[in-house]
Formats: sequence, structure tokens, C-alpha cells
Amino acid sequence: MDAGRRAAPSGRILRVLGVLAFVVLLAWGGALGAVYWRQESLLFHPAVMASDEPLARGRPGDAQWVEEVWIPVAGARLHALHLRHPNPRGLIFFLHGNSGNAASWMGNPEWYRRRNFDVFLLDYRGFGKSTGTISSEAQLHADVEAAWTLVAPGYAGHPIVVYGRSLGTGLAVRLAQEVSPALLVLVSPYASVKELARRDYPLVPDWVLKYPLSSESRIAAVRSPIFILHGVADGLIPIEHARRLATLAAGRAQLREIDGAGHGDIHRVPAYLDALALQLDQLPRAPTVSGR
Repeated sequence: MDAGRRAAPSGRILRVLGVLAFVVLLAWGGALGAVYWRQESLLFHPAVMASDEPLARGRPGDAQWVEEVWIPVAGARLHALHLRHPNPRGLIFFLHGNSGNAASWMGNPEWYRRRNFDVFLLDYRGFGKSTGTISSEAQLHADVEAAWTLVAPGYAGHPIVVYGRSLGTGLAVRLAQEVSPALLVLVSPYASVKELARRDYPLVPDWVLKYPLSSESRIAAVRSPIFILHGVADGLIPIEHARRLATLAAGRAQLREIDGAGHGDIHRVPAYLDALALQLDQLPRAPTVSGR
């Protein structure tokens, strides 16, 4: 009788623990589901613009003018700003970060004029005037390739720089792996978004992530020279990510660590501007782009 009475409470405790474990697993599964379905809102923070808001300015022959470009893709139309000069040395194909839009990222056209480089600045789906929504990493890469295919042939024989900033660095590495530009510039890059997610969401397994964006697995296959700039005081993406990418690039990458720069302000630091200007000035010169 005494043994039976002792077993009964133990059985109840086990049942309670089982229920608690089930509740915990259910809550964890719900949290994972929320992360999976809300990844786009967690990762992308676009600034939307009205499609009829005027952004073009100037005209051919001006020292600099801006054209609006539309790129048809599956299920959407992508919008881009094309900063142009009468006789440019080449093109900077600019892939921006995870917030704002092309208009907000085209912050210093005079600086590009002094370098005499055109700039093609793409808005991802849902950013600026671009329509549609981002739904996968493969879609992002396909959209970037569509924009490249549209603009790059006009600069045949001239240096094209693929430039990625923050989120755009993962897209830039993948594109450079495919097209081998004259120079790949990575500003505030990450080794992978997966690694950043492990830091911020340590209980979320890797398989939940729809946008791993792994530059570290691709950068060794990039045959172009690579120039990496990263703020020493970057609190969002630690500078160790840039150092690792530079090591993985096996001698083709040059890393410039910018003292006093964080993540969102690196473009305002003179050392960053001077270092980038020097890299652009060292690119080979070519004849006039036809049709300019």
C-alpha cells in the first residue's frame, strides 16, 4: 500500500512535466514559425515612394544627370537611378543596404562627378518605386542579375565596379562571382546573414533562415580584385566579418579598416572617401563610351 501511494504522486509529476514540455515545444515552434514568416519584415526596411514622384534631373550633355530606369522581372518592375556623365570612365553598379531607397542612397553625386564614374543604383522589390515583394534569396539574386544584364552592355570595354553596402555586399559577392567586374567593393560586409542571426537569435536553427546570404562560401571564387572597407566601431556587423572575408579571398582582397567609423556613418568619414577614390583612380582608363 505505501509503495502504491508513493507511485501515484510521481506519476502525476511526470504527467505535469510532460505537459509543460509540450507547452514549451509548442511555444518554441510558434516562435520559429513567426520568425520564418516575418523574416522579410525583420531583414528589409524599405522606404516606399510614389511611382509618379519625379527623380530624374538634368539632360544628356550636362555635367551630371539622373535617369530613371525600369527593369521588368517576374511579377514586378524594378526601379533604378542612373547617374550619368557625358564621357564617363566607367560605371559603379551600386547595391545598397536593407533600408531606405535609391534616392536616399544617391547622397553625393558631386563626389562621383569628380571621379567621372556613372552610378547605377538599384532598388530591390518593395523599395522606392520598385513594385512587388521580396520572397526569397534566389529571387533577390535573379533581380540583381536582370539589372546587370540591362546596364552592363552599355559599358563594354570600360571598368565596371560592383559595389555592395551592408546587405548589398552578399548580393555583390554573388554577382561578382558570375561576371568578374574590374573591381568588387564591399563596404561593411558580413560573412553571412546566418552568422548574424545566430548572434541575435541563438535559439533559432539555421534551417529556418530563408536568407543565409553567405559571402564566406563564395568569395574565394571571385576572380576580381576586392577592396573591403569596414568601420572599426561598427556595432551592427563586427569588423571580424570583414577580416575573415579578406583572408578567404586568398590574396585578392585589400582590407581598409576605418578608424572612428561605425556602420551607418562610414561614408561620411574622410578616410573612407579618400581610400575609395584612390581605388577608382587606379582603375584603367578606356575610350569614350559610345553614344554618350
